[in-house]
Parts: sequence; structure tokens; C-alpha cells
Amino acid sequence: MPPPRTRGTALRRQLAELRGPDVPAKALDARALAALAANPGCARRAILDGAGVNKTALASALGSPSAFGQSQFALTRGNAFEAKVKADGGAELLRLVHEKLDRSAEPPSHARVPDLTASGPQGRTARTELELREATAHPGAWTLLDHPMLALDVAGSPAFLEPDAVVVHPDGGWTVVEIKSFPLLDGSADPAKVGAAARQAAVYVLALEEVAARLALEGAPAPQVRHRVLLVCPRDFSNLPAASAVDIRKQRAVTARQLARLTRIEDIADTLPEGTCFSPELPVEELTAAVESVPATYAPECLSACELAFHCRARSREEGAVTTLGRPVRAELGGLTTVEEVLAAARGEAGDPGDPAVAALRRAAALRAEALEAACR
Repeated sequence: MPPPRTRGTALRRQLAELRGPDVPAKALDARALAALAANPGCARRAILDGAGVNKTALASALGSPSAFGQSQFALTRGNAFEAKVKADGGAELLRLVHEKLDRSAEPPSHARVPDLTASGPQGRTARTELELREATAHPGAWTLLDHPMLALDVAGSPAFLEPDAVVVHPDGGWTVVEIKSFPLLDGSADPAKVGAAARQAAVYVLALEEVAARLALEGAPAPQVRHRVLLVCPRDFSNLPAASAVDIRKQRAVTARQLARLTRIEDIADTLPEGTCFSPELPVEELTAAVESVPATYAPECLSACELAFHCRARSREEGAVTTLGRPVRAELGGLTTVEEVLAAARGEAGDPGDPAVAALRRAAALRAEALEAACR
């Protein structure tokens, strides 16, 4: 007799059906999880990422190919900068960690840099956990883990994540290091890019916390996963590394809540019409209907974080949704969800006069009319 199907098994089968027959799942990475945290209300992205759908291929099949992603030049420049930062056994990187995050520790004159080579992501994850356990069990020295592999449970399946580096301090604490190619100009960087890096680092911190919890259950010393990460970028317009400590507690909390929401993607899947499939091989009309069956929460920020952003933007514009104007505008307009509703409220043709948003729109319309009248005199 076959074993009974659990809800987890049924969900995995349902998600495989959503991808399409024989379509392999696209693994979630830290960028995808960070983007989810940036737009937690988007059911469309949640179900597509949870099912492992390749959104780049999906966007192309829908006729809205995505320009999302780094150029080859940016990737090459980023790799060269990372190699420079980690040269000589990570001496410069560890110096920056000591300077920005742990001045009370002994300066890192030398450090242990273990080999994390192993077969497959599971093997690399196990090797990383072993080295973290070893470094924490023998405090007093610096340890640099170069491109470790971490696993984070997402919707019942492991997502394998690869931070740029993890540093184990002499006191046994763990710090995530993010190396980016955008510059620090006069000690500060583009806030949007720093925010994206912080959300990505928060994903790694959550994965490290799972490792730390497992070590504690095994009776090993409980390590501290630090919530201040090190962001390393080129200084000004040079190729010299500079660093900034970034507090990611807020991003960590938001990401944790979103991942908890992702574990309930079965609720979204259960609302889909029977036979829904997101395979790029389907006819455009059928594929469009499948995608549109899941509500999206579009915002201009999606253009830098989601492969389906152009498709969702086009639909949002067709519907006249105020979300195309940005989240701050949407928040100010309360229950007015379309541009047509906003204009009608401003003209006094619709809307409750007691609604603060309606009252503000009518006041703004009156001031505009007064200004135009004065200009025409």
C-alpha cells in the first residue's frame, strides 16, 4: 500500500503542475527572497517563486521581456573587485570587519580560510555548517568563509544561498559580508542600492540563524549571528575598497514575516482555477489568463526587482490603477484605487466629502483653479 499523501507532498505536486510538465524548478536565491520582502503583498510573485517558475522565460512568452538583471560588464567588474577585496587570504576584508564592527577584538594579523569545496549544494551546505561549528567551538581566532553555502527552508523546500563571505569573530560571533560594485561616494551610497543589499543580507542572516539553532540543539556553543553586516564597495571612483556597517534588523524582521507568509502559498494555490499552468510553452492567450488569475501588487520599485514588472505595469496602466504612481501616492489616496476615481473625487463628482483623501483632493483642485484663474488675468 503506498504511503498516504501528506499536505506537504500534495503541495509540492501542485506546484510542479503549476510549472508545467517536465519543467524544472528555478531555485530561489537571496535576490529573489529579498525582492519578495520588498513587496510582501504580491500574491503573483509569491506563487510564481514558490512554484519555481522561471519568470524571465514567462515574461518573454507573455511578450513583455524583462531588462531586469546585471549587464555582463557589471558582473565582470564586480567579480574583479571582489577578488581584490579577498586577496591575500582576505587580509583587507578582515581589516575592514575589525575596523567597522569589532574594534575590541585582536587585529586580524592572520585568519583561517577553510576549503569549502564539496559535491553539490547539499554537500557544500554540510561542509559550511561543519566549518562554522569548528570555528565556533575554538574561539580566539578569525575565520573567513569565502562563498559559503547556506540552506533556508522556504515553503517546505530548501533554498540554497551563497553569500559573498561570512566572518567568524574571535568571540565566536558570525558576520555576513556583502561585496558590491556600486561606489561609496564621500562615505555614503545610493540608498536604494544599500536597501537592496541590506534585504539580501537579511536573507543570509536568517539562514545563519537556522544553522546556529541547529548547533545549539546539538549542544554546541550557541553562536551570535550579528545583525550588523559589512557592506564593502569601491571608494569614490577608485577600485579601492571601503566599507560601511549596516544594521539590518528591520529588513530581517520584514523578510522573516514574508517567508512565514510564503509557507502558506497553498492558500494562494487553492484559489487558482483547476488546470492553471504557467509553462512558457502554452499559447499566449492561455498563459496570460493563467498569470492574470493571480492578483499582483505592482509598484514602480518592481522594475528593479522583478522580471514580470513590465507586464504588470502595462496591466496596471490599462486599469488606471494609482499604484503606477508609487506606494506613497497609493497610501495617501485611501480607498481611491483608480486614477478615474481620484479625478472624479477632485471634481466633486464622486466620493465622500468626509473622507480626508477626498477633501484634500478637492482642496487641491480648488487651489489649482484659483492659480489658473489668476494666471489668466
